[in-house]
Amino acid sequence: MPMISDTESLAAFCQRLKTASFVTVDTEFMREKTYWPILCLVQVGGPDEAHVIDPLAPGIDLAPLFELMADTSVLKVFHAARQDVEIFLHIAGALPNPLFDTQVAAMVCGFGDAVSYETLASQLAKARIDKSLRFTDWSIRPLSDKQIQYALADVTHLRVAYEKLVRKLERNGRLEWLAEEMAILADPATYRVDPAQAWRRLKPRSNSPRFLSVLKELAAWREHEAQDRDLPRQRVLRDETLTEIAAHHPRDTAELARMRGIGKGLVEGRMGQAILEAVRRGLDTPESECPVPPDRIEIPKGLGAVVDLLKVLLKMKCDEHGVASRLVANSADIDAIASTDNADVPALRGWRRELFGEDALNLKNGRVGLGFCKDGRHLRLIPTAPDETTESPQPEPAD
Repeated sequence: MPMISDTESLAAFCQRLKTASFVTVDTEFMREKTYWPILCLVQVGGPDEAHVIDPLAPGIDLAPLFELMADTSVLKVFHAARQDVEIFLHIAGALPNPLFDTQVAAMVCGFGDAVSYETLASQLAKARIDKSLRFTDWSIRPLSDKQIQYALADVTHLRVAYEKLVRKLERNGRLEWLAEEMAILADPATYRVDPAQAWRRLKPRSNSPRFLSVLKELAAWREHEAQDRDLPRQRVLRDETLTEIAAHHPRDTAELARMRGIGKGLVEGRMGQAILEAVRRGLDTPESECPVPPDRIEIPKGLGAVVDLLKVLLKMKCDEHGVASRLVANSADIDAIASTDNADVPALRGWRRELFGEDALNLKNGRVGLGFCKDGRHLRLIPTAPDETTESPQPEPAD
């Protein structure tokens, strides 16, 4: 079976792949009980061979694999790459470079939002993917032949999918569209969690600056604790308990013990004191330095119909150009455009503005309208007459 479990075999395999123009990559990992993902398998496919690499094999050194991932002459092809490349950043200290994500490419090519690997393999490689082992425990050894073949399927059919997607992107002239998305995936900042910003993941019950200040300190403490102890955030302290403490900001162990979700052992131990210290930091923060909630776009009264119309236009343009609507604009973008012509959103920049944003502004401002084609089944943009965009004159009063 194509299972690599020693450094010598891994080095030889990676050496053979250095002449390849691209390799396909996937990982299997576990993180249900840890903060950091546990890498259990790495699948790599080249032009003529594909192997499963066992990172848990005793004595194996993954340095040859990391060197291949850093080789800029070899393109690394993933599907839904974000979690996979995050693992490489964590264990190798660097992201695979350069990157190609077939899920994003499929969105650019009109395969829909967040298309699955099974769908892509079926449509482009004419392969049927058996996902019966999707939730298997990849940390258990030995792996069965069926598990290994299952893992290999995630990179073997990816080669065909990648080649067909690239040809389609070249024909459509959309490689630059993809490059913008790949730049985000290739930025280490995309994957780094700043504990000071961890509070933004929560759903605060109040916009009070003091409440948010305490919540910020508590969330930062929990993030550091989870990282240091390699535990999921919820195993350290649940979100509900965190917001409860922020709302009541207990000042001593007696008050902390009355909080829901706080056990006696936690209150009297090291974590109890750390929680109280975080609360004090939040309470002592000067008012001018307290965090403020993210800006929420309030749709002016009467613009609901404009939002709905812009969503229709988005669907029409994306269907027309064969691109996933989620890649062009989301609901927040639509709300922002409805509220102001100068919204700072991706939909009003670059290729997105060309495809949708400019027409969205024209539609909103009455320079174009929507109408049906003669077949009565498709929509099209219709330029409006100049006088149709002005206010209708009021009739003269009767003598």
